[in-house]
Amino acid sequence: MGSVIDENRQPLLLVESEIERIEDLKTRVWIETKKLWHILGSAIFSRIATYTMNIITQGFAGHLGEVELAAISISSTVIVGLNFGLLLGMASALETLCGQAYGAKQHPMLGIYMQRSWIVLILCCFLLLPMYTFATPILKALDQPDDVAELSGVVALWFIPLHFSFAFQFPIQRFLQSQLKTEVIAWVSLAVLVIHTVISWLFVYKLNWGIVGAAVALDISWWLQFIGLFTYAACGGCPETWSGFSTQAFSGLWEFFRLSAAAGVMICLENWYYRILMLMTGYLENATLALDALAVCMNINSWEMMIPLAFFAATGVRVANELGAGRGKAAKFATAISVIQSTMIGLIFTVLIMIFQDKFALIFSSSFDVLKAVKKISYLLAFTILLNSVQPVLSGVAVGSGWQSKVAYINLGCYYLVGVPLGILMGMVFHTGLEGMWAGMIFGGTALQTIILAFITYRCDWEKEARKARIHVEKWSKPPPVSES
Repeated sequence: MGSVIDENRQPLLLVESEIERIEDLKTRVWIETKKLWHILGSAIFSRIATYTMNIITQGFAGHLGEVELAAISISSTVIVGLNFGLLLGMASALETLCGQAYGAKQHPMLGIYMQRSWIVLILCCFLLLPMYTFATPILKALDQPDDVAELSGVVALWFIPLHFSFAFQFPIQRFLQSQLKTEVIAWVSLAVLVIHTVISWLFVYKLNWGIVGAAVALDISWWLQFIGLFTYAACGGCPETWSGFSTQAFSGLWEFFRLSAAAGVMICLENWYYRILMLMTGYLENATLALDALAVCMNINSWEMMIPLAFFAATGVRVANELGAGRGKAAKFATAISVIQSTMIGLIFTVLIMIFQDKFALIFSSSFDVLKAVKKISYLLAFTILLNSVQPVLSGVAVGSGWQSKVAYINLGCYYLVGVPLGILMGMVFHTGLEGMWAGMIFGGTALQTIILAFITYRCDWEKEARKARIHVEKWSKPPPVSES
C-alpha cells in the first residue's frame, strides 16, 4: 500500500517542485530587476537632463539667427561630438575596473582608478585640442559655407572648457555608478539643468553675449555637474572608495591607457557611424530634403537612445559587479534580464513609430514634403530603434566583462568594412537614395554587429569570465613596487 501511495503522490510532488522553481525564478527576476532599475532609473533621467541642456543651448542660439543655429549645431555635433565619443568611450574602461573591483570588495581601488582615468583623459584632451583651434579650416574643407565655418570656429574655441570638463565628468559618473550611488547623479543633473536654463537666458538676452553666451553657459553647466558630484564624493559621500588623492594613481598608466584606448575606439566607432550617414546624405540628389527628413528621424532616435544608453551603463555595472564577486551565473542572469527588458521597451517605441509614422515629424516640421519623406523612411527608424534596444545592452555586457578590444575589432569590421560600403553601394551606385543608404548601413553594420555580439554572449563561459575578473582585479589592485634607496 505504501508503494501505491508513493506512486500516487509522485505527480503531485513534481507539480509542487515545479511551482517552487517558478516562484524562485519570479523572485530572482524581481530582485535583479530592482538592482537593474536602481541604476537604470537615475541613468535615464541624468542622460535626458544632459541632452536637454544641449537642446536648450541650440534653442537659444536658434533665436539669434539661422547662421548662429547652424554654427552651434555644427560645433556641438562635429567638433565636440567626435571628441565626446572618444572620451566617453575611454572613460567607460572604469565601468570594467571599478565595477569588478567593487564586486570584489576592493573598495579603495575605485578612487585610484578614477584618478588614473582623469590623468589619461586630460592628456588626451590636450592631444585633441587642434580640432578646436583649427575648426574653421576643417569645416571649410568639409564644404561648409564660409560664414557658418567662421562662426563655428569661434564657438569651438569657447567650447574648449567644455572639452576639458569631459575628462573629469565622465570618470566620476562611472565611479559613482559602479558603487550604485546613482541618485546623486540624477539630483545634480536636475539642479544643473535648471541653472543652465537661467544662465543661458541671462548670458544671451540680458548681458547680450549672443552665441558666445550660449557656449559659455554650457561650459559652466558641465563644470557645475562635476563640482557637484566631486563635492559629494570628497565630503563623505563615498567613505570606502575615496580617501583623497594618491601618488598610486600615477602607476600602471600605460596599461590603463591601453584599456581606455580600446574602450574609446569601441564606443567612438559606434558614435561616429550615423554621423557618417548624415555626411553621405549631403551628396545625394535633393540633399536638402533628404537631410531634413534624416535630421527628424535622428532627433527622435537620439531622444529614444537615452534609454538604451542607460541600459548600456546599468548592464555594464551589474555584469562587472557580479563577475568581480566571482558570481558568473549571476552575471549571465543579469545579462538576460537586461536584454529582455530593454527589448520590450524598444518594441513599444517601434510600434509607436509605426502607428504615428505620418505624425511624429510634426514636432520638427510642418512642411508637406518633409512629412512625406519622413513617412517613407519611418520603417527604417522603427527598425533602428528596435536594434538599438539590444545592441547597447550587449555592448554593456562587453564593457562589464572587459571585452573592449575584441568588440573594437568587431565594430570596425561591421560598421566600416561592411556597413558603410554597403550603404554607399545601395544608396549611390544602385540609386536608391537615402532609403537604400540607411538600409544598407542598418543591415550591413548594426544588425551584423548585434548578431555577432549576441552569439559571443550566448557562447560565453561565465564561470571562466568570473575567474578572469578576479585575477584581473588582483592584478590591478597590487600597489606599485617600492624602490629601495
